Amino acid sequence: MSKLKVAILEDSPILLKDLKENLEETGLIEVITWATNSEEFLAKAEKTKPEALILDIDLNGDSMNGIDVANKLKLPVLFCSGKTRDYIQGIENLDSNFTIPVFHISKPITTEKLEKILPKFINQTNNYRKTKFVYLDFAKTKRNKIPVDSIVFIETETGNSGKSNNKRIYFKDRKPETLFNIALEKINELGLDKTKFIKIRSSHRVNAELIICYNTDHQVKVEVFNTLGKLEIKKLAVSENYRKEVVKTIRK
Repeated sequence: MSKLKVAILEDSPILLKDLKENLEETGLIEVITWATNSEEFLAKAEKTKPEALILDIDLNGDSMNGIDVANKLKLPVLFCSGKTRDYIQGIENLDSNFTIPVFHISKPITTEKLEKILPKFINQTNNYRKTKFVYLDFAKTKRNKIPVDSIVFIETETGNSGKSNNKRIYFKDRKPETLFNIALEKINELGLDKTKFIKIRSSHRVNAELIICYNTDHQVKVEVFNTLGKLEIKKLAVSENYRKEVVKTIRK
């Protein structure tokens, strides 16, 4: 099995050297990029394309911290820090807002500690990498790498004038977002399979694999993250024209 290719960011040159050696001693990791500041690290990571990140959090004198870097790159991350408690909220936010594996380990970092946590981290990272992704542009951020299986449904937004060209997209693990000027009939251009995202009415496409049930009131039940970042059940009405096809798809 090939080793996991990682990039290390650690502001202390001495600790960086020790961490690199300890990681390589496990026989599980190939360190392909390393740096002591965020600017150099981001530039190198852009060129070398690591599969995962090993990041210090508190970067002395830097304009960014490790959590900022992780949010920017959106790759599986193992934080190595002596100040994990000071940044626990940021770590939890990263873990809840994205689907990437997020782990942390406290300094001092030893080979023994790494040998305990790395197999779990590598396993989750490999599973993450096998997932099919699409790249979507949201209102505030562009080129967001989104696992297809995390998308629950897409609906046409409505306003005072009725339907718009904008779409609201709902997920099972992050808050809903807005897609601008997208036609539901062309979702395949986004990388979403029409046979997977089935039409329940003209304004809605739902991930058939994430439908919990289809009730007697002709509604499909799904679970999504709401705008508060909490899971909630939504019931979506199925138009008469699509009921037979929806039932057929769900029963496959």
